[in-house]
Amino acid sequence: MKLYYSPGACSLSPHIVLQEAGLAHELVFASTKTHKLQDGTDFYTINPLGYVPVLELDDGRRLTEGPAIVQYIADLVPDKQLVPAAGSYERALVQSRLNFIGTELHKNFGPLFTPSSSEEVKTAAKDKLMNRFQFIEGLLAKDEYIANNQFSVADAYLFVAASWAKYVGVGLSAFTQLQAFSARIGARPAVQAALKAEGLLK
Repeated sequence: MKLYYSPGACSLSPHIVLQEAGLAHELVFASTKTHKLQDGTDFYTINPLGYVPVLELDDGRRLTEGPAIVQYIADLVPDKQLVPAAGSYERALVQSRLNFIGTELHKNFGPLFTPSSSEEVKTAAKDKLMNRFQFIEGLLAKDEYIANNQFSVADAYLFVAASWAKYVGVGLSAFTQLQAFSARIGARPAVQAALKAEGLLK
């Protein structure tokens, strides 16, 4: 399998899951600025929308959108228990968390990474993020993980989304449970391996 990625972007989430799954994979860098691969290939020929992640299977089929990719990977290795069984309440809860992170956290970071965003838009995005992270803080006050009190693909996604805050002036220091969560997830060997492969370790 190939994972088209950009260092530290949302593609880090499926990269972590690939490492957790122990599946062989090739990383292919795709520039989010030039939309080209290192060999000059136009990334739009890989994903017409021009963004990462893209998972390319060995037969050439491609899958986009992080929440779908991480569940696909996890289902390949059920013994790793990265997601609960399909059709269970527990699986639906993981999907709920993935959707929340994607729409309420990930999406609200967008304006903060966009230079053309007005200060009014940025302020509104930050306010929403603080509110949504407060919800996450409440979850983590009860359990070590955000679904079923067991590590899952949703935790990998949350770890990545929370890591963006320091780059855009979103202060999360008051969220002590989230800080402990990020440290805990960041120390996992698979996470360390993904960070190292993307050149994100100091």
